[in-house]
Amino acid sequence: METLHIQELHHLNHWAIVVSALILWILGALWYSPPLFAKPWMAALRIEPPAEMTAAHKKSLYAGMISSLVGDLILAFVMMHVIAWSGAHTVAWGAFIGFLCWIGFIAAPAFPQGIYERRPVSLFFINTGYWLVGLLIVGILLATWR
Repeated sequence: METLHIQELHHLNHWAIVVSALILWILGALWYSPPLFAKPWMAALRIEPPAEMTAAHKKSLYAGMISSLVGDLILAFVMMHVIAWSGAHTVAWGAFIGFLCWIGFIAAPAFPQGIYERRPVSLFFINTGYWLVGLLIVGILLATWR
């Protein structure tokens, strides 16, 4: 049985991880923007948009943006390991690993959670759709950018 040495972590493509996180972060900003899914997402959650942007709203927005970026960095770091362990090195294999991670770790738990919480199915499609697109892109990028 092979053992993993901490030195092997230094062989990861750190730039690919950072770029993947930025792609997820920008995709999220676009996905949940007014031209795309902001209105149906807010309607599904029964969120009323603020009449004006107060200091409290701005602070909440900034905290969400920072936490999203941190989460995206962690996700990209973990995906890089999954990609490396799988041996994926082509567009097709990267997309396949991204899809497997999406269906197993995002869609599968989110669907019953939405049922238990009596959330509209549209919310499931909006939220998990973002992760499907994002994980396909990140899987491809991490598999091909060595």
